[in-house]
Amino acid sequence: MKLTRFEPFRIADLLHNDLGRTGTASGWQPATDIIEYKDAFLVRLDLPGVESSAIEISTDKGILSISGERAAFENSEEATLTRRERASGRFDRRFSLPEMADVDAIRAQSKDGILEVRIPKIPEVQARKITVEAA
Repeated sequence: MKLTRFEPFRIADLLHNDLGRTGTASGWQPATDIIEYKDAFLVRLDLPGVESSAIEISTDKGILSISGERAAFENSEEATLTRRERASGRFDRRFSLPEMADVDAIRAQSKDGILEVRIPKIPEVQARKITVEAA
């Protein structure tokens, strides 16, 4: 007797995965690393094929937003796409910034398909003892 596993949502999972991979319906999300140093945070996104002029970075109310677009291959008389595995279209990533982030000093640079956003930390204010002098 052969047993078959019943997975009622399997087709929905396959559809969701396929839409996410093509980038046509749900967009795509670049792989991201967040590294914390003693004095800063570094957000690294894999963005091969995305021009730096197509990337938008902003902060608002403690949220860092990074968005952009990777152009899709367009068929022409000379070439026809026969397989598509690379996502294209718009992407949007949002990250909550910690209170210690210095949003006025955030810097970004793109090199070799990797976007690096450096977020410096505000130096911690050291508690100090105040001596009361006799008048």
